This record gives sequence, C-alpha cells and structure tokens, in this order.
Amino acid sequence: MKRLENKVAIITGAAMGQGAAEAYLFAKEGAKVVAADMAEDALKETVDAINADFPGMALGVHLDVASEENWQQVVKQAVETFGTVDILVNNAGVGSRGVNYDKTDREAFDRIMGINAWGSFAGIKTVVPVMKKAGGGSIVNVSSLAAVVGVEFNAYTLTKGAVVSMTRAAAVDLGKDNIRVNTIIPGTIVTPMTKIICDYPKVLKSCEEKTCLGHIGEPNDIAYGVLYLASDEAKYVTGSDLTIDGGERFKDALELEL
Repeated sequence: MKRLENKVAIITGAAMGQGAAEAYLFAKEGAKVVAADMAEDALKETVDAINADFPGMALGVHLDVASEENWQQVVKQAVETFGTVDILVNNAGVGSRGVNYDKTDREAFDRIMGINAWGSFAGIKTVVPVMKKAGGGSIVNVSSLAAVVGVEFNAYTLTKGAVVSMTRAAAVDLGKDNIRVNTIIPGTIVTPMTKIICDYPKVLKSCEEKTCLGHIGEPNDIAYGVLYLASDEAKYVTGSDLTIDGGERFKDALELEL
C-alpha cells in the first residue's frame, strides 16, 4: 500500500521548488493533490507532469495565501472535487534575505508577514472544520533554519519564527480533534528562492562549507520529510520540529570544538 493511499492533500507554493517536489511525491504515494499557487504557468506545468505519470491525481488551483477568501474557495473546491481534505502543507513563502530591519518599512513587513505567517494561519483556520468532520488530519508548516539560529534580523526571520510558535500552539489546541500539526525546518535548499546562491560559485561554496555534509539540499530532501509527517507513520508525532539542513546549524560549533 502506498504511504498516502486514499488521502487528499492541499499543498501551497506547489508550482516549483519544494512545493512541486512535495506535490509529485504525494501523488506518487497515492494522495490526490490540490496543488495551489499564484504562478499559474509554472503550476500548470507541474500539474500536467504529475497527471502524465499519475492520471487524475492532481488539481491545480490559484491561491493567494494571504487572502482568506481565496482559501475558502480552494478548500471548497478540494472538497467538491475529492470529497475531503486530510492533509495541509503550508509550503508557500517569500524571502527578504539581505533586507534587514533598518531597510524594511511597514508595507514590506506587512507583505511578508501576510504571506509567511498569516497565510499559514488562514490555511489552518479554513481547513480545520473539514478535518474535524473527517475525524482528523495532518498539517505540516514549512519554516526555515532562520527561525532557530541567528541569521539576519529581518522580516523573514520573524515570520518563520512565528510559524514554529503557531505550530506548537495549534498542536495543543487541535490534538483533541485528532489533528496533528508539525513543522519542517529546512536549511539551504536549491529552489528558485535560493537562485542567487546557486548562480554565484563563491556564495554556493560558502553555503556548502557551512554544512556537515558538504553540500546544500535538494527539494526532495524536504519532500520526504513532509511525506513522513503527513503520513500515518507519524500518527504519534505532533507539535514537533523536523530539521533537514545537512547539519548546517551545527557546523560552526563543531569547528570551534575541534
């Protein structure tokens, strides 16, 4: 039996990068996938690729995660098409690397907070009634290593810290409804958001040297972690943070000890 057989999943930011990898892997493992994103052309390519290999397993939908109205439409469409929602992966996010506190105005702060923090909150808020009706579910929120180590004092770091706190609070509140809520904390992963790293050999080498394994991660490295937390294999896991970073958070400390 496939690991997500008979499950229905909504995955945000599914057009490319980690989200696209998660959507493909989920369909491969038997889930019907509602792939949501604003990048409609890239999303169509991803959904077409999934359905070519796993016919009828993916539905592409437009979603601005900062819009509660959009969320209501997507959840309604998921239920009408596939009958329910068992899994929510709050993967969508935007970065602000290099734009520190002294360069961030209120408009920029509100935008990134609206996508990275409110977007996940609104998704949980909208999907939980469906999960309760179904008797439970699994929610996976994607944070960042920036939430747990000192990277940069910027809006991105604040939003990803909020995601970790939100996960723990939601796990406490929703456990009685058999809804599990967990966080994935990725390190540096090759995605369109990190294109600036991959395009500059010196920057890429610096990032690689900061990991214990000597290389940065790929989208599937995150997708398999999300798959575990979404599946019934993790039925006793909630409120947890799964860090997938190649040991990036430890490297400096290890060098000091040596």
